[in-house]
Amino acid sequence: MSKRILIVEDEPAIADTLIYALQQSGYQAEHAGLLQTALARLQSETFALAILDVGLPDGSGFELCRQLRRFSQIPVMFLTAHGDEIDRIVGLEIGADDYVTKPFSPREVAARVAAILRRLQPALPTAVAGTSGDFELDGGAGRIRYRGRLLELTRYEYLLLKLLIEHPERIFSREQLLERVWRDPGDVFDRTVDTHIKTLRAKLRAIADADPIRTHRGLGYSLESR
Repeated sequence: MSKRILIVEDEPAIADTLIYALQQSGYQAEHAGLLQTALARLQSETFALAILDVGLPDGSGFELCRQLRRFSQIPVMFLTAHGDEIDRIVGLEIGADDYVTKPFSPREVAARVAAILRRLQPALPTAVAGTSGDFELDGGAGRIRYRGRLLELTRYEYLLLKLLIEHPERIFSREQLLERVWRDPGDVFDRTVDTHIKTLRAKLRAIADADPIRTHRGLGYSLESR
């Protein structure tokens, strides 16, 4: 069965072009024009990925993503007419996996969808302990525990922390992290790494008053091993 993609977009012409491009790439693309309609479908149906327009008649795509993250971690791509960096940072902080600014190529969107879903292919089960057993990594299930508690992570938070756990004490530059974690970063910018490190630190501190992620000024980031 082809993977189902939900497009949440209030302009039918844009939705139709995306549906066609995604169907040509082998996906089952479906459309919702309102936030509440999309939320109801995302709660009751199974989708592989959601493409959300930021501006919707009954709310914001950002708000839809926030509500979605309360019950699902499916990947999210934002569509927006704005190119402001602040919009991108907000989208990333609430759990977006990619961000496309209008006008865009429908074929590029389909290619980015494929890249996101490829990254979600199950890895071989692994068990990695780092920082004196503080972290437990289950690569097969895509889960990380910190001091015995399961972390609720977005896709890129998981991939970023996984890389650091697998290489304790190794310093990764922002460029290396973008290449290793995002793989096909497109127009992703350096602040993306800083934003994800910030949200990771907040989630770790919510469990324990410690910061195992070290910042090396002018060099990058590493994970403490003690």
